[in-house]
Amino acid sequence: MKILIVDDSKAMRMIVMRHLRQAGYGDAEFVEAANGIEGLAQVSSEEPELVLSDWNMPEMNGLEFLRSLRSSGSEVAFGFVTSESTPDMHLLARDSGAIFLIAKPFTVETFRETLDAAGVI
Repeated sequence: MKILIVDDSKAMRMIVMRHLRQAGYGDAEFVEAANGIEGLAQVSSEEPELVLSDWNMPEMNGLEFLRSLRSSGSEVAFGFVTSESTPDMHLLARDSGAIFLIAKPFTVETFRETLDAAGVI
């Protein structure tokens, strides 16, 4: 399985990868992008099965990224990993095509339970 992690913080991308490995997804291949624009290019060239994206990023935020993917016809599984987690954000994320939203701070168990429940891996 190939997973694209999109976050403007390199440190956060590394933390997400570490948590995924510890949650049992160590066999996954990880691809990275620093914003939605880079993410769009990576989805096109790398064809990941799952995208994990931050919400707030420069250039193109996560919601714009998701909406661009969906408007282009991409059905890739998409979830947010973000520091903000209001009920309105959850609704907006789902209405835009995301299958989950994981709020920071998160745990290895959060990733395991959320990804298992979503059935994407």
